[in-house]
Amino acid sequence: MKAIVLSAGQGKRLLPLTDSRPKCLLPFAGRPLLEWQLRALAMQGVAEAIVVVGFAAEAVETALERLDVPGLRVRTLFNPFYSVADNIGSCYVALPEMTGDFLVLNGDTLFEPAVLGTLLANATAPVTVTIDRKERYDADDMKVCLDGGSQLLAIGKTLPADSVDGESIGMLLFRGDGGARFAGSIQAVIREAEGPRRWYLSAIDRLARNDGGVEVVSIEGHQWGEVDFPADVEHARRLVEGWVAAGRFALPAVDERLSA
Repeated sequence: MKAIVLSAGQGKRLLPLTDSRPKCLLPFAGRPLLEWQLRALAMQGVAEAIVVVGFAAEAVETALERLDVPGLRVRTLFNPFYSVADNIGSCYVALPEMTGDFLVLNGDTLFEPAVLGTLLANATAPVTVTIDRKERYDADDMKVCLDGGSQLLAIGKTLPADSVDGESIGMLLFRGDGGARFAGSIQAVIREAEGPRRWYLSAIDRLARNDGGVEVVSIEGHQWGEVDFPADVEHARRLVEGWVAAGRFALPAVDERLSA
């Protein structure tokens, strides 16, 4: 199993925190967001992580050189379109990596290891979207519509409120021919008008609406959070401090150079 981590963006909605470093390097409990992701991946048996970089790529690569995550091979892939395309551009440059079984992970999603463990244990479809549920959803949530069970019918931020059955947490799993189907859909969407400016989940929506075979796994009860807005930073800090206190991560000493 390998993971493709989409970390090319700057995170402009977090300015001035991201003036000179991308949000994947924002520190939480003395460790960058990206380190928490990589350690969670390794703890669930993922062997390789391909980190797609763009803004401040050299800073991310330097941080990764200083980081040792036992059992996990980490390398980077540069997205030269990060400033003119949305995250579908990162998926486009990662197309050659979409072979075998693999994960795609948003670079701003913090999650405890049990989130990934639940996905790996319960996913059976070629394409699986990890979701959570809550009482109400806001305009920025990536909402999902289901068939009454686990089959995905649509995904997007503008779905009608009465059709929403949950939200994507930004973690997808591909098995069998799922990766090839996703890669084909990415290539189709990016050719459309304004295609490069669309979210990569537009390709999942296209698969769900036209081909079917896309399912969801809910991780309700487990902890995760996105880091998109300034208010998210404090929530993420509390999450990580709680995980450390509960011993949910096996952690070496903090490398002060990574949190500087």
